[in-house]
Amino acid sequence: MPLDKPYTDVPGTTIFDADMSRMGYHLNQFCMSLMKAENRARFKADERAYLDEWAMSEEQKQAVLDRDLNRCIALGGNIYFLAKIGATDGKSFQQMAGSMTGMTEEEYRNMMINGGRSAEGNRYIGEKK
Repeated sequence: MPLDKPYTDVPGTTIFDADMSRMGYHLNQFCMSLMKAENRARFKADERAYLDEWAMSEEQKQAVLDRDLNRCIALGGNIYFLAKIGATDGKSFQQMAGSMTGMTEEEYRNMMINGGRSAEGNRYIGEKK
């Protein structure tokens, strides 16, 4: 019997649950490997070769190569693990979040300083207007 997941009805939100954890296990383990300087150096020297050492799907590997963090999340990546990719690239978490929203770092920062996005229309898909 499939587990009822009412939380999947939140627009623009991917919930990192047990299923996502299983899907992204190798992607997230790859990200954690970047905590070691020697692994960051190997990854930066030949990204594809380093990724091919991991039992990730081709789609996950391509998302990493493209630095498509939204796609990585959809494929089981956890943002706290994915932050290691940004750090390897010399990017702040704020820069990464801005890129994920289609905003510049400054636009993202200003949005957050001003209280973030409105909850209107973003609570759940079936929300009454």
